Amino acid sequence: MQLTAAYSFLTILQEESVPVHSYCLSFLQIILQNLEHRDIGVSNAWLDTLLAVIDVLPKETIRHEILNPLVSKAQLSQTLQSRLTSCRILGKLASKFEAHIVKRDILPLVESLCQDVEYEVRSCMCRQLELIAQGIGTELTKAAILPELIELARDEGSSVRLAAFETLVNLLSMFDHDDRSQIVLPLVKSFCEKSFKADESVLTSLSLHLGKLCHGLQGLFTQEQHMWFLEFYKKLCRIGLHQENGHNDNQIENMELEKKYSTVRKNCAYNFPAMVVFVGAKNFHIDLYATFFCLCHDPDVPVRYTIALGFCEVCKLLGSNVYLIHKELVALLQDDSLEVVDALLDHLTETLELMTSGGDNSGLDNKLMIVPDLVPALTSAEQRVANSLKWRSHEKLLQKFSCLPHIISSDQIYYRFLHRMFTIILTNNVLPVQKAASRTLCIFLRYNRKQEQRHEIIQKLVEQLGQGKSYWNRQRFLDTCEYIMEFFSKSFFCKYFYLSVLELTGDPVANVRMKVCNMLPKLKSTLKLPADKHLLQQLELCVRKLLCQEKDKDVLAVVKRTVLELDRMEISMDAVHVRTLCGVVLVCTPCDPASLALQPTPIKYQKRFFEKDLLDQEKEREEHLLLEMEQIEKEKQQSEARSSNEKSYERKRRDSKTGSALPKSLPTVISGSSSGTQTVSRESKKSKLIRSQSFSSQAIHPKHGSLEKGTNKSNSVIGVGKNVLLPFVEDSLKIRTGSASASMSFSSATTMSSRGPGNTGDQKTNNSKEVQSRKLSLKNRKQKS
Repeated sequence: MQLTAAYSFLTILQEESVPVHSYCLSFLQIILQNLEHRDIGVSNAWLDTLLAVIDVLPKETIRHEILNPLVSKAQLSQTLQSRLTSCRILGKLASKFEAHIVKRDILPLVESLCQDVEYEVRSCMCRQLELIAQGIGTELTKAAILPELIELARDEGSSVRLAAFETLVNLLSMFDHDDRSQIVLPLVKSFCEKSFKADESVLTSLSLHLGKLCHGLQGLFTQEQHMWFLEFYKKLCRIGLHQENGHNDNQIENMELEKKYSTVRKNCAYNFPAMVVFVGAKNFHIDLYATFFCLCHDPDVPVRYTIALGFCEVCKLLGSNVYLIHKELVALLQDDSLEVVDALLDHLTETLELMTSGGDNSGLDNKLMIVPDLVPALTSAEQRVANSLKWRSHEKLLQKFSCLPHIISSDQIYYRFLHRMFTIILTNNVLPVQKAASRTLCIFLRYNRKQEQRHEIIQKLVEQLGQGKSYWNRQRFLDTCEYIMEFFSKSFFCKYFYLSVLELTGDPVANVRMKVCNMLPKLKSTLKLPADKHLLQQLELCVRKLLCQEKDKDVLAVVKRTVLELDRMEISMDAVHVRTLCGVVLVCTPCDPASLALQPTPIKYQKRFFEKDLLDQEKEREEHLLLEMEQIEKEKQQSEARSSNEKSYERKRRDSKTGSALPKSLPTVISGSSSGTQTVSRESKKSKLIRSQSFSSQAIHPKHGSLEKGTNKSNSVIGVGKNVLLPFVEDSLKIRTGSASASMSFSSATTMSSRGPGNTGDQKTNNSKEVQSRKLSLKNRKQKS
C-alpha cells in the first residue's frame, strides 16, 4: 500500500492532475511523514517522490516545509536512515537556492555530515558533493568542497575513499590548473597505488573511471607520471589472466573474484578509446597495440563484446594508422560468440570504410592489405549467423553488406556474395531476412560494372523468382521489384521487369495477385510517354481483365481501390507532366523550374514531380556512366593489346622497308632528299595521298584536262597510276548517270575523306578551282551524249 501510494502521488505530480498549491496542501505532509518509515524500501520510495516534488515547489515552501526541519534531522542524535535521507535532500536543495543561501544554511550541515561517525553517511554525503559544487560555483567549491574531498579521500573506509575518488574525477573541470596538478593528481595517484595493492574491492569502479581521469588530467602529466598511469591501465587489462597482484590463474578459487576481475577488464575495454587519446595515434603501435590484442582475444565474452562496441571509435582515432588493427577486426568477425559479431554490426559500414580508405594513406594500399582477409571473414560470419536462431542479427548483417560495392570490386561481390543472396531469398524461411537479402542484391546489381553479369542476375530474378513454382518466391520477386524501382531509373525497370510484374496479375494465387494490384500505382509512375505508350496499354488491359474476371472478393476490392488511384495519377513525359483523370488531360506542365509559377497547378505540386524527374535523370545518368566505364575498360584493354601488336608489326615493317623497298622508290618519289629512314617514310605517305587525290579527281572528271597538266609536271609515277585507272573510271561514269548534284556531293565527300589533316590549307585555296573543273567536265559529258 505504501509503495503504491508513493508511486500514485508521483504520477499525480507528473501528469499535473492538480495545481502545485493544492498538491502541497494535500500531499506534501504525507510524503514528509513517511520518509522515516521503518521499512527501507518504503522510505526510499517516498524519498524519490519528494526529490521529484522539490523540482516544482516554490522556494518559500521548500524553505519552510523541508529545509528548516532538515536541520534537526541531520543531527547525530537522529537515526542512520534519517541522516542518509538528509544527505540526499541536501544535494537536491543546493540547486534550488542562491550561492549565499547555500553557504549560510546548507554548507554547515554538509560539513557536519561529512564528519559523521558512520561511514555510510560519510560516503553518501561525499557523493552529493558534486551536486552541491555545481550549485555554489567554482570559488566556493575550491574553498569549501575541495578540503572535504581531500580529507574523505584519506578516509579509513574503502567505500568513502571510492566515493571521494569518483567525485574528484567528476569535478575535474571545476578545478583550476594548479589545483589539478598540485592536489588532485598526487591524490589520485596515491589512491590508485593503494587500491591496486591492498584494496581490490574498489578496482571495478577505478577501472571504470580511469579513462575519464586520464582525459581530464591531460597535459598535466610529467613523462614519468604519464608512463605510470599507462602501465597501471595495462595491468588492469591483464588482471586475472597473468600473475598480477599476487594471484595466479591456478590460485584463484573464488568465483566472485574471477567475476570481479572480468568486470575490471570489461571496464578497461570500455575506456580503451580514451586511452588511445591519452597516448596518441602515433604511439599506439608501441604503447597500446599489445593491450588491444589481448582485449580482442580475451577469454571472457563480455570483454570482447565491449571492445567490439568501441572498435569503430578506435578506428576513427587512429586515422592513417587504422591498418594496424585490421587483423583484430577479422578476428572479431570470426569470433565464436555471435554476441561479439553483433556488437560490430551497428557501425560495421563506417568501420569497413575507415579500414579501406581512412586516413592519409591511399585507399588502394589499404584495400590490398585488408580485402584478402576481410572477404572470407564476412562470408564466414554470415554463415554462422545464418545457422543460428538469431535472425535479427542475420538481417542486420545482410543490411550492412550493402556497403560492399564501395569497398571491394564488383567481381568479388559477384563471386563471393551475390549468389549467396539468391540462396537466402530462395531458401530462408524468415521474411525480414529475405527482404534484407533482396535489398542488398539490388544494390549489388546497381553497382555491378559488367553487362554480362547484370543480364545473368536479371535473368535469374525473372526465371527463378518471378516465374518460380512457389508463390512465396513470386512474392519475393515483387518485393525485389519494389527495391529496383527505388534504386534504379524508370527506364531500367520498364526495360527488364515491367512486363514480368504485369504477368503476375494472372497468377493462380490470390495473395500474389493482391500484392501486384497494390503495386499498380508504382508501376504507372515508372512510365514515360510517348516511349512507354505500349506499356501503358498493357497496364490498362490488365486492369480491365482484373475488373472483369477477378473472383476473389479481397483482390477485387483492392483492384477497385487501385483504379481510383490510377485515374488520379500523373504520367511523366520527356518534357511534360500530364495529369490525367479518367483519360481526360487536365493540366500540362513543362518540366522547367522557371515556368512553374506560370501554371495553374500549385507550385509545391509541380516542384515535387520536377524533383522526382531530376532524381530519375540522375539515376539514369549514373547507369549510363557505369556502362561507359565498362566500355572504356574494355577499349583500354583492347588498345593495349593492339598497340603492342602494332609496335611489333611496325618494327618488322620498318626493318623490311629499310632493307629493300625504300631505297628503290627514293629517286621516283622525291628528288634531292636525304637517305634517312624518317624522311623516306614521310615522302611515301605523301605519294599515297597524292594518288588518292588523283583517283578522286579522275572519277569525277573523265577528260581531266587541267589536272593532267598539273600532275604530269610533278613526276611520272602519278601519270602511270592515272592511265591504269582510266578504264575503271569510265565504267563507273557509265553507271553513275544520275543527277549531277549527287555526283558533286559524292566528289566532295571523297575529296574530303581522301585528304589528310596536313592538307587543310590546300583544301581552302584549291576549292574554287575544283568546282570550275567539275562544271566543265559536266558540260563536256552533256555535249557528247
